[in-house]
Formats: sequence, structure tokens, C-alpha cells
Amino acid sequence: MVKLGMMIGDRYEILEKIGTGGMSDVYKAKCHKLNRFVAVKVLKQEFGENEGFVSKFQIEAQAAAGLMHSNIVNVYDVGEENGINYIVMELVEGITLKKYIEKKQYLSYREALSIAIQIGMGIEAAHNNHIIHRDIKPQNIIISKDGKVKVTDFGIAKAATSNTITSNVMGSVHYTSPEQARGGYSDAKSDIYSLGITMFEMLTGRVPFNGDTTVAIAIKHIQEEMIPLREIVPDVPASVESIVLKCCQKSPDRRYQSMADLIADLKKALMNPEGDFVVNEDLNMEGGTRQVSEEEVAQIKRVRVARENQEDQMRLNANPVRQNTGRMYHTGNMVYEEPDDDFEDEDPKLERITTALAIGAGIIICVIILVLVGKIMGFFKNSDGDASVGTGESTAESSSPFLSDDIYVEKNEMIDVSGWKLADAKAALRRIGLEPVETYVESSNYEEGVVISASIEKGVQVEKGTEVVLTVSSGMEGILVPSVYELTYEKAYTKLKDAGFKITRAEAYHNTIAKGKIITQNPAAGETIPKGSEVKVTVSIGVEGGQCQMPYLLGLDEMTATAEVIEAGLHIKNVSYMANNEYAEGLVCYQSYSKDTYLNAGEGVEIVVSKGPESATYKCNAGIEAPTTEEAPDYVAGSPVRITLVTDAGKILLDTTTSSFPQATNHYGITSSGGTITFYYTVTVGGHTSTDPNTGETVVVPGTQENKSFTRRIEFVKE
Repeated sequence: MVKLGMMIGDRYEILEKIGTGGMSDVYKAKCHKLNRFVAVKVLKQEFGENEGFVSKFQIEAQAAAGLMHSNIVNVYDVGEENGINYIVMELVEGITLKKYIEKKQYLSYREALSIAIQIGMGIEAAHNNHIIHRDIKPQNIIISKDGKVKVTDFGIAKAATSNTITSNVMGSVHYTSPEQARGGYSDAKSDIYSLGITMFEMLTGRVPFNGDTTVAIAIKHIQEEMIPLREIVPDVPASVESIVLKCCQKSPDRRYQSMADLIADLKKALMNPEGDFVVNEDLNMEGGTRQVSEEEVAQIKRVRVARENQEDQMRLNANPVRQNTGRMYHTGNMVYEEPDDDFEDEDPKLERITTALAIGAGIIICVIILVLVGKIMGFFKNSDGDASVGTGESTAESSSPFLSDDIYVEKNEMIDVSGWKLADAKAALRRIGLEPVETYVESSNYEEGVVISASIEKGVQVEKGTEVVLTVSSGMEGILVPSVYELTYEKAYTKLKDAGFKITRAEAYHNTIAKGKIITQNPAAGETIPKGSEVKVTVSIGVEGGQCQMPYLLGLDEMTATAEVIEAGLHIKNVSYMANNEYAEGLVCYQSYSKDTYLNAGEGVEIVVSKGPESATYKCNAGIEAPTTEEAPDYVAGSPVRITLVTDAGKILLDTTTSSFPQATNHYGITSSGGTITFYYTVTVGGHTSTDPNTGETVVVPGTQENKSFTRRIEFVKE
């Protein structure tokens, strides 16, 4: 029994309990040898004597013990003391990615890419050590207080060998790969698929596949196509959408073949979000949707039942009806036996005994199946209640980074969330395995954001994965619906979302409104409706019959104009360039069809791109007059003057010295419209004559020479 203040392993002082899960509790502890805080994960006492649970617990430690990476929650120690089985792990204070998404609703593509790169680096470190996580999901990703992203919970990880890994155990069904859902192999590419689903949730705030049961969700992973990201969030760059779609291909061979390849593309998308660098393999195999056979559905159901009754299975394994003659294998949450290679060589007597024991075991299993059927039909109430799920909460802001929330129960009792804040109600319902969705109504009795009622009454036994509709107060006053008429879908989406509404999209042909723009909206602009309500917009797909409307291209740069033409269903067949005084260099100054002209789909159009204003030439035919008194009061007529003429572009047209005016100058083909004339002349300052009183001679005292200049502006004449 773990108590606060006790010492484990003569070094770990238990300080406080920070979380609990289905089969373990997590404590904050202090390591007195290294003087640091750690997290100690302890197997619950009721499972401590069960060899199956202890084996699973040890597998988790062994799977993660050899991994030391900044993006992995590191394992420091593992041990057993006085019946207490424990794992000592890095203490990470922060919040799970799942809760982070719930708080922000969805992440920007830059933030999602940054997080995905760090997740990928952690998983890559595991793969390089031949460890497949097999349960990648936002609940197993921790964002620490300093922003570091860490992968945790290797509870169903499996050491990879040169052979394909096989298992009948799925991770969380919303994130499981198609091959895991079928009970088939799982390798590094299964982790890549799960990371793709996680990225989808980061970018949209929802998982791509949902359903009433785990079997229904698993079948969707196998046979349904994922909704393209940009149909949900239009501002997601094309490269990011391509990366997610490649990660989530049904066939593993069509996905990224290594985490390193995925990380490389994630980094490219961060630097060049609109780049076209994602390579999709066109393989001659079933890479897309496939129909699930009845046998596969039955197999998926068997996997589900096996997971939901793992405790019964492990308790049976803890008290075997015969001595194990083969090898014990651990596959995530299950333990099974494989017969020894020499089993066929046993003597007939032993074989008869073994057969009898097997029949006895079969009877026991039949009893268990009857109990399970009773649970499914509602004859037996789940005795575990909420405790079997485990909240996993370490603080109000974060959950413990070491807990698995994959303890499946057939049914849970619906709780009363009326009067709760929406975030609290959704978190509580998710903890008992339900899927909350909200709708808003105006209310004078409830504050904004408070749950008024739920679609399922308190006390009703509800199967895990069931959707619960929460009616939420939007306050007394609704929100005015803005007009998005004739806006592009992207602009309409942003405008409505910023106003607090949900958006659904429909498409229709239209004869006058261009493709991609809004035709109608419901509710109409100007109506007042509750916050969070749904606004349906209908987007034009052009004229029926395969015609497209010519977009307006004048004033756009060449790349933008090309994109507009392609989006309209047309193509650029010719681009030419010419001088234009109206449009700046690089902008389209001519299009071969007027705006909104109807053209056949795929028809080519021509555009002309401006090279800038036309290049004019000028001439200079002038006589340069002598300096005037206003320009040079001290200039002496007839004195020599140096004259230069320089254009505005710096070209020297004239450089001469003369005392004769006017000075003629004639120049042609000048590219500048004007220039500057500069005059340089010399004047004598001081100096005088006097008579020597003694000799009567005239004495001349020379003055000093001083250089002066001035300028004139001259305008040239256009040729």
C-alpha cells in the first residue's frame, strides 16, 4: 500500500498523488539520491498478485527504458518492493495535447506542424530503437510548461523484429490504423497513420472518423475516405493537406515509409507551405477504399470484446488450468500462449489429459461469454462505474502524462451535467467514454456557456462512444449574422467563424455568380441567432453544363492570375509581355475574355503582363546663355567659363570651356526628361595698387583667385 511520505527503493519519497488510471496510480516523488522530482507509476494493489498485469506493467517499462530522447517521457528506473511494482519516470508538468486542442478548438497550421515535428522526432527515436508505440494519440502527447512536446505511455508498445508484428489489440480506435483495426500487422507505418490522424485533429478540432460503436469506427478506418482538410478549414495550405492525406492512406505502402521522410516534409511545409513537394506513390495495389468482409467485421468485434474483458482474461491467465508448455507472449493489454514446437511429440496419455483440460477451459470461457452477453444486453450493471475509466487529472490544467485511458467498458451511467460550464461538462462526458456535441439556444435563466440540458437523461446506461447533444445557453441576446453573399468561401468561412458561428457547406450551379463564391446563406444576413449556431452557405460551382466564368485578372500578378484561371476551370494558353503606362511592371494588363464571360470548361485564355511604362526618348536643342547678374553677381563678362550638362540619369552630354555665348548644344535619344547645367568660373578677390612715397613708384598688390559655380535646370523635349 503506497502512502504519502513513504520511501520506495530507499530513494523515492512519495509526495502526492497526481493521477490515476485503470491499472495504475501516479505519484509525484523526490529522488533523494539525485535531488530531483520524478513521477512514480505504481501498479494498483488489486493487480499486484496477477502475473498477467505485472507482466504488462513490466513490458511497458522495458519498452520505454532504453529510450532517452528530449521528445519522449523518459523512464529512469523500474522495480518491485514489498509487493509494490513501480516505474520511475520523468516528471512532466504540463497539459495533454488533447486538452490543449479542446482549449483552443483547433490549432494554426504552423503550430500544428511544429508540434507534429517534435512528436515525429520522439517516435523516430523509438523506431530507431526497434520500438513501435502502437497507440499514438493526443492523450499520449504532453506539452510541458516550457513548450516541449513529449510522447508518453508505451503501455502497448512492442519490440519490432525482422518479422512482421501481429496483434489483435488496437490502440484507441479513433486513431488506430486500418491494419490494426483488422487485427493485422502493425509496424512503424501504423504509428505514421496515427500521427496523421492526430495532425488532422490538431488542424480541425475533430477526428476524421466517428461512430456509435468502436466497431463502426474501426470499419470507417478501413473503408471510408478521409474528408479533405481544406473542406473543413479552407486556410490550411495544400502541402499540409497532402502530408496528412499521405500519412492516412489505407495501404501502408502508400504512406511515408519512415518517420524521417515524414519529418522532412513537415519541415518543408513549415518553410514553404504552398510548395508541391509531397510525393504520392501510384502502386498497383489496394491503396484506397476497400469493402470490409463479414469475416473481418467479426474479427474486429472479437478484438473489441477481448479488450473490454482484458481483466477477466488476465485473471484466468493468473490461475491457469494447466502448466504452460509453450512460450508466453504479451501483446499490449493481452497475454496468450503459443504451444511449444515439440508439442506434437508428446505421448498420447499426456495428450488426452491436455484435451480434457482444454474442454474444461472451454466451459469456463463459455460461462464468461454468457456473462459478456448479459452485460451487452443490459442484464448486468457495470460495477466499475466511473472509477474503471480513471480521470487521469493531475491538476485543473493538465492530466498526468503517464496514464492510458484505453480501459473500455461496455456501458456507463449517464451523469447530470445541467448547470455545468460547457468545457467542464464535455471533459466529464469524455472521461466516461461519451462523445459530447453542443447546440446553442437563447436563455434568460442560464448564463452564456452553461449547459441547459443533455439529450440523454441522468442514470441511463449508455454504450461507450455514444454521442450526447448538450443544449447550451448563448445568453439573452443572440448574434447578428453577417452577410457573406458573393464572398469567396474562404472569406465567408473566416467571417462567420470569427463571429462565433459553425459553418456547413453546400454546392450548386449558378448562371451569374462566379465559381467558388457564396450564392445563399441560411439564416439570412441580419438575423439574430444564438452564438455557436450553424450557418449553411451554398457555394457556386459555375454554370450547369460544364461552362465556366472568366475571372477578372487585370491588376493581378502573373502567378495569382494563373491560379485564378485554373480555379475557374480554365487554363492559360499564352502569356505575352508589353509596355503599359497604366499597370505596373509584372501585373496583368490584358485578358483575352472579359470578366464573367461563359467559356467551356478547360478552354484556354491569353493574358498580357505589363513591362512597365513605355520607354520615351528626348532631345536637347538649346543655346546656353551667359551667366546673369542674378546667378553670378561677381562674374566678369568675357571671362572663360567651364560648362557641363548632365542628365537626370547621370549621363554627361556636354563638358566644355568658353567665353563666347550663347553656347549651342544639340543631343538626341536622351532617355531622361531633363538635366542640370553647371557653370564654373574664377574671380579675383582683394588686390590693389599704391604709390611708394619715397620713390614715387606704383606698387601693385595682386589679389587671390577664387573658384565659384552655380547651376541651371533644363527640361528636354520629347522626340
